[in-house]
Amino acid sequence: MGGCGTSIDGWEFDKTEARTLVLIGCAGDGKSSTGNSIVGRNVFRSMPHSAGVTSTCEHQRTNLPNDQILHVIDTPGLFDFSAAPEVVRTEFLRCVDLAEDGIHAVLLVLSVRNRFSKEQQAAVQSFQEFFGGKISDYMIVVFTGGDDLEDHDVTLDDYLGSDCPELLKETLAMCENRVVLFDNKTQNQIKRAEQLRELLFEVNLVVEENDGKPYTNNLFKKFKVESKLEEKMQRLEKQLKMDRAARVAAEQKVKKDQKKSKHENPLKRPECLENDYQNVQGIKLSFHNKVQVFRDVSGEGRMRGEAGLRLCGQNG
Repeated sequence: MGGCGTSIDGWEFDKTEARTLVLIGCAGDGKSSTGNSIVGRNVFRSMPHSAGVTSTCEHQRTNLPNDQILHVIDTPGLFDFSAAPEVVRTEFLRCVDLAEDGIHAVLLVLSVRNRFSKEQQAAVQSFQEFFGGKISDYMIVVFTGGDDLEDHDVTLDDYLGSDCPELLKETLAMCENRVVLFDNKTQNQIKRAEQLRELLFEVNLVVEENDGKPYTNNLFKKFKVESKLEEKMQRLEKQLKMDRAARVAAEQKVKKDQKKSKHENPLKRPECLENDYQNVQGIKLSFHNKVQVFRDVSGEGRMRGEAGLRLCGQNG
């Protein structure tokens, strides 16, 4: 590697910048457990469960012994076809938002305990379509269940030998056969450190092969802008509801005071009533101004959405 790297036990790591790793894969294949192994502590919820555990994208940070910073993003079951499209889209946006400076490596987590399916391959292709075809240049396959292979005296090369399904071969070829085996159950600290070094070695190779640049593209940037735009719209919606309630309350107070004033002295308009009237006018003006801002932001969002559809159509 380059001259600004640091060598640890024969392994060299580039410490010039932080690395952002994104975990993807089917629920139950060990994404969260792998994230815990990388971070070195149990920060991502993980337990045997057919429906998976992680419900939304989570981010954790860790510092390696050589002071390099790792950002690890655990994703929900983006490969779960039972999830509503808008939920999956929201989580993709959250993933993009968490990866502030781009993605240095995407870790496709598969389990040696489960056969690779057509559904998984389709999910990988959908992931590519969402982020762009070049994302495959940043993908590394992490197989979990290393303890099972060890119990049967089988190596990862043996597992991926002549009986490897064609679908899996195609996916591995797409990732240029970058593979790592993880045993997330081991308590052997030497073994845990070794498998992490192997993974980071692959991550740094990916970074080098991509000229040291994290993954980002125009669509990626567009989604980051769109995510911030949606947050702004949500804040405006909340503020509009509050202003609407304040306007209604102020108008009701004016009506009540007017009615009371007529009974007390129908020829005199109290000063406090005039103040209430001015307050209502001020609230109305503020409300209408915010409605206009909301319409402007909504229009911007629609235009960005239409531009995104055109971009996706061009890429398709």
